[in-house]
Formats: sequence, structure tokens, C-alpha cells
Amino acid sequence: MDKIKQISSLQNSLVKKVLQLQEKSRERKKTGLFVLEGIRELQLALKGNYQITSVLFLAELLPEKEVSVLFEGTAFRPEITEVSKEVYQKLAYRETTEGLIALAVAKLHSLDQLVPKTGNPLILVAEAPEKPGNIGALLRTADAANVDAVIIANPKTDLYNPNVIRSSIGCIFTNPLATGSTAEVIAYLKKKNISIYCAALSASQSYVEIDFTVPVAIVVGTESVGLSPAWLEQSHQNIIIPMQGEIDSMNVSVSAAILIFEAKRQRGFPITPLKASKQPSQNNRNK
Repeated sequence: MDKIKQISSLQNSLVKKVLQLQEKSRERKKTGLFVLEGIRELQLALKGNYQITSVLFLAELLPEKEVSVLFEGTAFRPEITEVSKEVYQKLAYRETTEGLIALAVAKLHSLDQLVPKTGNPLILVAEAPEKPGNIGALLRTADAANVDAVIIANPKTDLYNPNVIRSSIGCIFTNPLATGSTAEVIAYLKKKNISIYCAALSASQSYVEIDFTVPVAIVVGTESVGLSPAWLEQSHQNIIIPMQGEIDSMNVSVSAAILIFEAKRQRGFPITPLKASKQPSQNNRNK
């Protein structure tokens, strides 16, 4: 095994590079790299065929031999560097941590490269989401329901923002994902003969009355603005979740989850007892 490099200085060029990638979207776009943190996130990125270029680890939390095991069977071996506790604490983005930070190569997520998982796709489209937490929650919902693809129209936030990765708990790596302008996304859906159902208050029909068994895109907008007129003009049918309280809307990720799981129910999504997770809880992993 090659001798592992060690870094103890906060002035090291790699340390500065990681910090810039964490803090600046411009740097992520310029280099094509982003930062991820944690074992689960790394494993999901590898499963999603992301190229990992560098790994930094804190030996007292994650022994060197355990780092090497993570890359067994992969086609490449990233540069692996042990860092001091001071350096790791400077770089660690999460309050609970596992001793691992990695640099990876971002994907382009173009619509012309998007391949839904099945020939009868159920696609989640979100227009102009801004809050990283909402984007992460949408990606988690999409993963939980195993939708065929996620499309972000008119993205307002860098998808590789550390807060998106953290709030998605790595689900940014598990979903077929594309971005494009609203016009481009609509054109893509129409070309693929995918029906458009927009979550909107006007001219709407209850979501439980909709046939989601056909190729369909469920489109959600922001809570403050909703969807742009272009979507409403192209909508096959606007859909609504009836409210019984005083408000007329919910968090976008909650609304998306309700609509998506109704679509999955109609498609014969099996209702089975929950299986014990193979992943230890975050609390247990950090004891």
C-alpha cells in the first residue's frame, strides 16, 4: 500500500481548495468538483458512478484501513490523505461527523442525457426551488418512492451546494437527475409523450381523481410564487390536495410526497412491513 499523505496545516493548498469548493458556487462550476462528507454519502456517490478524486480522513474517527475498504472493487483509487484534528474540524460541515470528506466530479445533468428508470416513467419536476433544504427533501422523497427521474426547471441553487447534499442525505446521487429551463423541460416532456400534471390552485381537480398509471410528470412550484404561466398553459390537468384547515398550501416537499405516493399506490406500489435498515442510525454511528 502506498504511504498515506498527511496534512496538519490549515494553510495547505488542498485544505484551501476544499474550503473554496464548500463556500463558492463559482469555484464548483469552474473546477467541476464538489465536496461530500460522510460514509453513506460516499457509498451512494460510488453507487451512482461518481468519480471520487480525493479523500481526507481523521484517523481517530475512521481508521486508514476502513477508508481503503470503501474503494475495494472500484475502478479507480482516489488520493487519500490523513488530516489532523484541527484541519478536520475546520473542514467538517456537519455537526455529527464520521471522519471522512471527499472531492468528487460533478455531473452535467443535461436533459438530452436523462434516461428514466422505466418505460412508463413517473417524473418529479420542481420549478425554481431556491432553498437547499427543500431541494434535499424533494430528492429524499424521490428516492423513497423510487421515481423514474427528477427534473429541476430554472434551478436557482447550485445542486452541489453542501446544504443540498447534506439535506438530501446523499439522495442527489441516487436519482436520475436533469436540469433545464422551463421551456426546455416542457419540450422534453412533450417529446416523450409524458402527461403534465401541475400542482396549482386554479382550475384544479383533486389528486385522488387523477390517473397516474400513464407516463406522467408531477410538477410543483415554490410555496411563495407557485408555478409560472408556461406550466399552467401546458398542463394536462392542474391538481390539488384538498385542505381542511385555514391555509391553502403546504411545504413543497410535503405536497410532492403526497402526490408521488398516490401515483405509486395507483401503480401497485407494494404495501409491506418495513424492513430493518441496513444502515445504523446517525446517533449510533457517531457513538
